[in-house]
Amino acid sequence: MEQEDHSLWRTLIGLRGNARACVYTEPMWGLSMMLCLPYASVYMLALGIHDAQIGLLTTIGMLSQVVFGLLGGVITDKLGRRKTTAIFDFLAWCVPCLIWMLARNFWFFLGAQLVNGVWKVTQNSWDCLLVEDVEKSQITKVYSLVIVASHLSALFAPIASLLVARFSLVPAVRILYLNAFVVMTAKLIILYAASRETATGLVRMRETKGKSILSLLAGYGEVIRIIARSRGSLFSLAIAALVGAVGMVNMTFWQVIANKKLMVPDAILPFFPMLRSVIAMIFLFTLIPKVTATIRLKNPLLLGFASYFVGQLVLALIPAPRGGLELSGYAFLCLSLVFDGFGAGILAMLAESLVALHVDKAERARVMAIQHTIIMLATAPFGLISGLLSSVSRTLPFALTCLLLLAGILCTLRYYGKGAEGA
Repeated sequence: MEQEDHSLWRTLIGLRGNARACVYTEPMWGLSMMLCLPYASVYMLALGIHDAQIGLLTTIGMLSQVVFGLLGGVITDKLGRRKTTAIFDFLAWCVPCLIWMLARNFWFFLGAQLVNGVWKVTQNSWDCLLVEDVEKSQITKVYSLVIVASHLSALFAPIASLLVARFSLVPAVRILYLNAFVVMTAKLIILYAASRETATGLVRMRETKGKSILSLLAGYGEVIRIIARSRGSLFSLAIAALVGAVGMVNMTFWQVIANKKLMVPDAILPFFPMLRSVIAMIFLFTLIPKVTATIRLKNPLLLGFASYFVGQLVLALIPAPRGGLELSGYAFLCLSLVFDGFGAGILAMLAESLVALHVDKAERARVMAIQHTIIMLATAPFGLISGLLSSVSRTLPFALTCLLLLAGILCTLRYYGKGAEGA
């Protein structure tokens, strides 16, 4: 019976309504943006952007997300979860894709980062659309499926590799951004057609009708008090901020250390994120459901932080080769990705689940908007910090992530050491 209860396959097949629409369209992310991301930083380097500027762009993007994240709750309540997702997905991804495709210098990337910050509105509305009509006991499983769907991008990595090998880096990435524009546009149209407004969304639309954005923002004071009174909410914020900071540094500088320090050729860069994604998917369908099959998430969190720490430490300790990376270097790189795949997979799912589990359902949109804003404010400085560190040594950003993961372990031990119950 336990096997049935924890089977992601059973959950996947049994999805209905908005959860099915959100999860089933999520693999299109892999056919669009995830083809570009392995090359995003080296594409900027190829166009003359420096390490410190890349870090600055990351921090500016995070600050843009803070602003839109704060607005996300009231926009989601006024327009509804479904309409907000459609409109702001287009603004957040389709428009920046065209700017990135045409980029020539720093200012193109700055403009794209500012517009891309709109995705924090969509994160709020999409999360509400995904889970508001789902039973609380199923939330962790649904988020596991979302993580799996996002990792399906691994299957498409050879497309990007072939394009780079055929056309060279910059022309190939421009083609990938054009493809991302087309596929993301199709994704948001399909999701809008396949979904319906949630029950809570309909209630909030009626309650906010005729009220201005400013008056609704004024109500955030009570929302902040709701969060501050919940020890579980504060803990979930700390975990999400630490996981988000580590993920941001990895997304921005992993390809830089692999390409510029370890001399991994451009054409095969996507195969390493592909390996990490495949590993994460295997763990999410096999080991992770067993590890997280508990009311208390202390041990799963500690295991996730420890595994991620080992992966980052191994990556940081791989010596720079004199010529190309030798076989032993590739072996250590793959080993780091095994630990990363498990750690990142379990922590991404748990961080999202913890935030959702501790939300006041009646105020989900505004509470999650405040939570996402706090998380962005906490993680924003790490883009600039890691960029400055990378300009000194491309190993240093990963020394930083190791420290952040150790902080996650200490935070988890402190929270559960005080007799925390449930999640």
